[in-house]
Amino acid sequence: MRPLPLFRPFKAEELAFVSHFKIGELAFGASATILAEGEQSEHLFTVLSGWGFRYKMLDDGRRQILNYVMPGDIVGLQGTLMGEMQHSIEALSPVVLCVFQRDRLAELYREHPDLAYDLTWIAAREERMLDENLLSIGRRSAVERAAYLIAFLYQRAATLELFSSGWSVIPVTQQHVADTLGLSIVHTNKTLKKLAARGLLRWAEKGCDVHDIDGLLALAGWDGLSEPKRPLI
Repeated sequence: MRPLPLFRPFKAEELAFVSHFKIGELAFGASATILAEGEQSEHLFTVLSGWGFRYKMLDDGRRQILNYVMPGDIVGLQGTLMGEMQHSIEALSPVVLCVFQRDRLAELYREHPDLAYDLTWIAAREERMLDENLLSIGRRSAVERAAYLIAFLYQRAATLELFSSGWSVIPVTQQHVADTLGLSIVHTNKTLKKLAARGLLRWAEKGCDVHDIDGLLALAGWDGLSEPKRPLI
C-alpha cells in the first residue's frame, strides 16, 4: 500500500519501527468474524487487503452497521485502549490483516511522536466519518441516504485503487445497505431500484456496480471525500 499516492511516506526510522512492530499476518474468509464485541485482544491490526464492516447487535438480532473498513484502516484500537471491543467486525470479502504487538503501543507513543499523532489522526478521521453517517441517517431521505452510502464507499475504494481491474463493484448486499441505513430490506430494495432507474448504479450478482458517481454525489447533497495525504501504520 505504501506506493499509493493516498498515503504519506514513512521516515526511515518510522519504517524500521513499524517493520518490527508487525509480528505477522492473519487471513479471514468472506463473512468471517474478525473481532467480536466484548472480546479482548492482545493485538492491534491494520487491514492489508479486503473489505469489512463494524457493527453492533441488539438482543433480538437486529444489526446496525456502523462503518466499513478497507486497506490502511486500523482494527482493534478500541479494544486495545479500552480493554475490550465495544463492537464487532466482519469480513465482507477475503481479508488479510497485519498484526501488531499491543504491548509495544506505549513505545510507539514514547519514541515516535509522529506515529502517535498518526494514530490520533486516524481516530479523528473515523469520528468524522461516523458524524457524516449519523447526519445521513438522521436527516437525509431514504434515497439520499442510499446515494450517500454508495458514493462514500465508492470514493473510499477508488482512492485505494480497489477498482484497478476496471470493475467498480462494491461487495455489499442489499441487507448490508439496509443495516447501515436503518431501513427495512423491502424499503431498501425499492430505494435502490429508484437509483438504478436514474442510471446511477446497477445491482450486480456480487454487489453494487456504480455507473454515475457524480449523480450519486449530487443526489446525496455531498461534496465527497477531500482527504489530504493520510498516514499508514
